[in-house]
Amino acid sequence: MVLKDFYKVLSEEKISDSKYNVAILINEKHEVFNGHFPGNPIMPGVCMIQIIKELTEAITKSTLMIQTLVNVKFMALINPETTPELRLELDITTTEDDLVKVKNTTYFNDTVALKLSNVYKKI
Repeated sequence: MVLKDFYKVLSEEKISDSKYNVAILINEKHEVFNGHFPGNPIMPGVCMIQIIKELTEAITKSTLMIQTLVNVKFMALINPETTPELRLELDITTTEDDLVKVKNTTYFNDTVALKLSNVYKKI
């Protein structure tokens, strides 16, 4: 975990060969929110991208490096004080040339917060 104590995994459910649902709890007291932004904490987009990478590494049991961010859409602001629990739907496939492709949708409650598609290279 790049940011120590930034989040914890509450549950991980394998839905099919490639699909997973992961619930996480964001630490609203983490120091990253002191700068982003004081009095109105908002989840930094780069932190969400890192969380998805770390969850994918845990699921695939691989060390990964982002090769391509194909599609990243931030749909709603994530405020850890009001909605610290997030649900991530991950669709993870490995190609014949050993690349890991991920399609993600992240929710808080019923609100879509992030949609992301990316490709990782195993290192």
